[in-house]
Amino acid sequence: MAAGWWTVLRTVPWSEVISAAPQVANGARRLWDTVNRNRQGMPDAPMGTAPEMAGQDEDVFDILIRSVERTDAEVTDLRNQMRSASEIIANLADQNAQLIAKMDAQRQKMTWMGVTAALSGLLSVVALVLVAVRT
Repeated sequence: MAAGWWTVLRTVPWSEVISAAPQVANGARRLWDTVNRNRQGMPDAPMGTAPEMAGQDEDVFDILIRSVERTDAEVTDLRNQMRSASEIIANLADQNAQLIAKMDAQRQKMTWMGVTAALSGLLSVVALVLVAVRT
């Protein structure tokens, strides 16, 4: 299972991911700001008051008014869902940017550890050759 993940991680173009992370975070932040700004200008409660009508038209208008009120409530609910979703997207983009930065730092540490291990191996081989030559 770990070999599968390792293969997947090796195929990811990390330089492109790292270079695109700030753009993704900025795009998500702009989306969040746009949705939040649009949300502030919108009313929360469904609107609609019925004008006084007489006769049989009153039933038709009552039905239409209830339909409009239901639609307003649904639109308000969808706006709330969209706001929540955009907030989640913005948070995920921020977390993604942080994750990419930490992974880049870990990659650099692993590179230095690899160089150190290679130098240690080379010194070990040199020491082994010197011991073999002296005996």
